Amino acid sequence: MNIFKDNNNWNEKSIIGFVAFLIMCLIMVADLVTGWVGKDLVINEFVYDSFTLVVLGCFGIAGLEKFAGKKKDK
Repeated sequence: MNIFKDNNNWNEKSIIGFVAFLIMCLIMVADLVTGWVGKDLVINEFVYDSFTLVVLGCFGIAGLEKFAGKKKDK
């Protein structure tokens, strides 16, 4: 339950981005395997695009936070 607190050692955006990237890779491998077998794997374009946007958004925000640093409260 500590992951849901504001102060923790986990970067939730990076975790979600990695999981979405892993799902995209699994879909790509499944598409290659079904293509090799001779069947067509139908994936809606908006589903793949949404995973792409989640990955880019999560890693982009996490990267900006790392680059900008955290502001310290006074």
